[in-house]
Amino acid sequence: MKIDLSKLVTESRNQASEQIDTLSTLEILKVINNEDKKVALAVQQTIPEITQVVDTVVNAFQSGGRLIYSGAGTSGRLGILDASECPPTFGANPDLVVGLIAGGHQAILQAVENAEDNRELGASDLKQINFNAQDVLVGIAASGRTPYVLGAMEYALSAGATVVSLSCNQQSPMSELAQISITPIVGPEVVTGSSRMKAGTAQKLILNMITTAAMIRSGKVFSNLMVDVQASNAKLLQRQKNIVMEATGCSKQQAIQALEQSANHCKTAILMILSGLDAQTAQQKLSKHNGFIRHALADK
Repeated sequence: MKIDLSKLVTESRNQASEQIDTLSTLEILKVINNEDKKVALAVQQTIPEITQVVDTVVNAFQSGGRLIYSGAGTSGRLGILDASECPPTFGANPDLVVGLIAGGHQAILQAVENAEDNRELGASDLKQINFNAQDVLVGIAASGRTPYVLGAMEYALSAGATVVSLSCNQQSPMSELAQISITPIVGPEVVTGSSRMKAGTAQKLILNMITTAAMIRSGKVFSNLMVDVQASNAKLLQRQKNIVMEATGCSKQQAIQALEQSANHCKTAILMILSGLDAQTAQQKLSKHNGFIRHALADK
């Protein structure tokens, strides 16, 4: 692919920071902060497209599909970060949201030369996880032209899956290839071409929005409480107790007792307290209603 970075907004010079190397520390930070303020507004403009993606992901989850991220460098790491946080936060199966990065595990910690330029590798990595038509692929690249990601997107389309692009340049190869294109235009970076900054922040916000909204729509949040949180350490055990207390208004001792009886399953403990059901019956009712506490409570 012929590379012409001159036409990419993310590679252009930022007039607000042209003299940044002459500024004091305080002034440098003010410039960065003022530019960062533009990111949320740029993301706001893409909410209609994000909505389409969330609804598509929810439907995929209900049909046994997965959400797969494909990216390189910063974009790949952001996808892996978002995917890795879904199991502890929402009790999701680790295979439900998967992050792939050009260069594999090594590239999470340090750059792997030329991996992002390998179009075939993008497709190969999807084949390795048995990507199929029930899955949703989100290709992530600030430039919108990364070969590794384009290769993954092409393979996903050939498999009959829904393909999404997340980039920060309009009319990019990725956005033209995707069925749904999310394109927050954050403008030039404070340090020219350093797309880990505003572009990376926009991508992080949007990935958070996609998975959080999809998990809420999948019944993994009650009120604004993450009731499927997995207690894998002391902090999360305490969080479970707090969540049960917040959701039900019960005492700490009642929360502890319900969690013990439900094998530390927050949803079951909450339903037990709110409905007066025993643990087994509460579990059965939750299963009947696909884990939605409100639906289970309404089932008399």
